[in-house]
Amino acid sequence: MPELPLPPEDRTLSPYTGYTRAHWEAVADHLLTAALRYATPGQALIDLPGPPSKSGVRSDGLEGFARTFLLAALRTAGASGKDPHGFLDRYTAGLIRGTQTPGRDDTESWPEIGHHGIQGQPMVESASVALALRLTAPWTWDTLTAADQDRVERWLRGALTHTPAPNNWYLFPLTVAGFLESAGRGDTETRRAIQRGLDLLDGWYQGQGWYSDGDGRAFDHYNGWALHLYPLLHAHLAGDGPLLDRLGPRLREFLDGFALLFDANGAPIHHGRSLTYRFAATAAVALGALTDHTPLTPGTTRRVLSGALRHFLDRGALTEDGILTLGWYGPHAATLQRYSGPGSPYWASKGFLALLLPPEDPVWTATEERAPAEGPDRALALRAPGLLVQTTTRDGLVRLHNHGSYKLDSREPEQAPGNPLYARLAYSTRTGPTSAANTPDNHIALEARGTRSARIRINPLADGPNWLASWHRPVFPEGGPVLPSARIESLTLAHGNLELRVHRTVGVPPGTPVHHTGWAVALPPEAAPEAGQADEIRITGEEVTSQLLGLHGWHHQSIARAPQGTAYGPWALVPELTGTVGDTQSGTVFAALASLTAEPDPPSLTDQVTVEVDDLTVTAHWMDGTGTIVHLGEAGPMVTTFTAAPR
Repeated sequence: MPELPLPPEDRTLSPYTGYTRAHWEAVADHLLTAALRYATPGQALIDLPGPPSKSGVRSDGLEGFARTFLLAALRTAGASGKDPHGFLDRYTAGLIRGTQTPGRDDTESWPEIGHHGIQGQPMVESASVALALRLTAPWTWDTLTAADQDRVERWLRGALTHTPAPNNWYLFPLTVAGFLESAGRGDTETRRAIQRGLDLLDGWYQGQGWYSDGDGRAFDHYNGWALHLYPLLHAHLAGDGPLLDRLGPRLREFLDGFALLFDANGAPIHHGRSLTYRFAATAAVALGALTDHTPLTPGTTRRVLSGALRHFLDRGALTEDGILTLGWYGPHAATLQRYSGPGSPYWASKGFLALLLPPEDPVWTATEERAPAEGPDRALALRAPGLLVQTTTRDGLVRLHNHGSYKLDSREPEQAPGNPLYARLAYSTRTGPTSAANTPDNHIALEARGTRSARIRINPLADGPNWLASWHRPVFPEGGPVLPSARIESLTLAHGNLELRVHRTVGVPPGTPVHHTGWAVALPPEAAPEAGQADEIRITGEEVTSQLLGLHGWHHQSIARAPQGTAYGPWALVPELTGTVGDTQSGTVFAALASLTAEPDPPSLTDQVTVEVDDLTVTAHWMDGTGTIVHLGEAGPMVTTFTAAPR
């Protein structure tokens, strides 16, 4: 890890992180200086080291330029144009050179913008170029000759005349069109692109501040760093009051729950694709402060922002020469998608949006306050995306239970093994999912013909204040059986740092083996799991302990090895329970108690709850004297609570 040239910490103003605005500026300068060392002679491409994406090296070079240009724009626009390092001069020169002869096979020319799937990646980068120009127009765009402006516009308009991917990509033409209109070059085409993007956005809105990323139920970090960011920032920069009034309240409602998804150690939740963008996850938090649509105080806002930035800088996100790696902390191939190239991590630039707030803004001058996850224990069911948030103040850890988010649109078939970044029952801020090639963590599966089923399209069933339920059709890999009438219903109920997990198999042949796994823990290969009490499995790593206890329906416990590891370590272990489907018309019920905690020496799960099962009803008696009744009936799950005599 390189030693960053940072100012001294300020533990008076920022008692939790020590970071101030000066730290953000210093980090931005360091990232830009390091990346620009890899610019081509004409500055048009930034060819960062690393394996190419599926789009090819030239597209990757444009990506390196565009995404770091956005960082330079946020840095200088936030400083009212002050640019002591001359960043903008280099990007302006590259802009001119890259658009002189687009598509030419030379050392500087940018690729032309095509349709999604056919040279479409430049459309993504056009949004960063356009937004950077909009933020820095007095020092970049306005300094170009009319002929250079025409060439830049001609390249950008490729985003308006080609077909985006059927998701957040439609906001890239919107962003390009917004810049062109701000530069006095708007027309029917730009107005159409903006209106088209806004209309689609309204169709994707599901409530509680959550948009699906296109057709389907893909809910993840794109909700903040794309679906809220681009249209609302456009409205802010355009001074469009009606649009701000329409979109702003959605952002406020989103942040009310999303702010809980940052660990006390600063980490965002490890869920969904493109996680190599890292602290871009804070973009929506900064956007709320910038547009005055946030439920967070200024001190809490900066706590979340600086906590995430520092979290990754302290954990090896940069190479020795200051480049953001393709991964989470250090490099991690399983975190990546095929579209990820060496310049991809620099969408993290969006996390620097707060630099548009002037130095005197309360976000920079207020004393840091604790993060939402450091408050009282919370269990918050987000009905719209089908996500249950669980936080615990004693360790600051955040867990996200998934009963509604998956990465498929309505036209795509369900194919095993599924996407580990979406298909699991739960995610956290201190663990990552195992790879598709290893035993899946936090999963429920049938076994047939030597293969195990996948959980792919997740259908919400019901919810309550501290629980969510869903069902899915078990899908087997090629060569496995097709069970069209089979389904697995799953319910998660959060109770402190405990998770009651209840499953019901329906239409599954009697005698079918069922496997249920808990939280994967990354640890050295030579480490051995601790022996748990009774039927409990306990695995302790450097930061967390994973526990899993079979309560009903399970007859065997084991620990599976995940040699490909997770984003938190190169090797991992996974607790696993095995049971068998019974011969009942109403289905077979399985119940388990899981826990992930960073508390030292946590108590045994066997001392936390007792369970009684009667047909489809599970009654849990908790050690604090409360009780929970879960009924999995034909009308859908129902949960009631009661008070009992303390144990």
